Amino acid sequence: MRLWLSKSSEVPLREQLVRQIRLGIVSGDLKVRQKLPSTRELALRFHIHSNTVSAAYRELHRTGWVEFRKGSGVYVRGRSADQTLDENLGLDQLLAKFFNTARTRGHSLREIQSRLKHWLTLQAPDHFLVIDPDPELRRILMTEIEGATQVRAVGASLDDCGNAEMLTGAAPVTMYGQIEQVRAALPPAIDVVALHSRSIPESLQGQTRPSADEVIAIVSCWPEFLRWAHTILVAAGLDPDTLSFRDARERGWQRGLRSAALVVTDSHMIDELPVGCEVRLFKILSDSSLAELRQLAKQFLNAGKAPSASATRARRAARL
Repeated sequence: MRLWLSKSSEVPLREQLVRQIRLGIVSGDLKVRQKLPSTRELALRFHIHSNTVSAAYRELHRTGWVEFRKGSGVYVRGRSADQTLDENLGLDQLLAKFFNTARTRGHSLREIQSRLKHWLTLQAPDHFLVIDPDPELRRILMTEIEGATQVRAVGASLDDCGNAEMLTGAAPVTMYGQIEQVRAALPPAIDVVALHSRSIPESLQGQTRPSADEVIAIVSCWPEFLRWAHTILVAAGLDPDTLSFRDARERGWQRGLRSAALVVTDSHMIDELPVGCEVRLFKILSDSSLAELRQLAKQFLNAGKAPSASATRARRAARL
């Protein structure tokens, strides 16, 4: 079996070895019980560290693709009919057939890589990439976006903006206040959608005002949500002394929640609240931003996919 390793690739050498050996096995290039090159042989052939090869072989052994025979070497492992296969095996088999066909027709690795990159850039996005430096806010935004669009959302930090693999197939979005930082971190050709926060009138629309003496609990893992909810509720005329703030990152945050007349929370935390609480959901994203995201999902994304589990939870929360 012929192997290609690129030291300038973003994919680590260990992962390149693992993927190509797996492709060789599923395509039939490598037969069951066939002996693989030794660690030293591959290290010398590609001028790489032997630890890299050893790590690749250990990963293949851990996932059941090869077996170690003491004093003999590394061999392709036979797979029983009832053995659970990797969930990506079907895709690997398609890729293996593609590479075999391309090589049989005399195409070089450089040609294959060039055409693959070309066709990948032509594909429409299939998920939203929520970029924000705050992991707690990212989780809330991902839940709201999935619930509104039925499209998968993935979170990313500013440090991830240069990761080509993470950007593949993604439609980047970020909050308006982060737009300049995110644009500076992303490659120049990548567009990003600026999202807007919900206004106080939007947040209060349709909400029933509690009695003046009732205790209201505000729960979130995101400290800024607690401050934001405080502003909204005080603006609605509620007595600050009746507000109880719970940082859900702290131990014991659930204690006494059922005694509150009302629990205000975000989209991510709503399923974590004790049963029996009277809940009000305050969303972060404005109606206009959610409408824009729905339009993007309809036009450019694969919105026909079955919704994720988190999207299902968010839809249920939206009805509360």
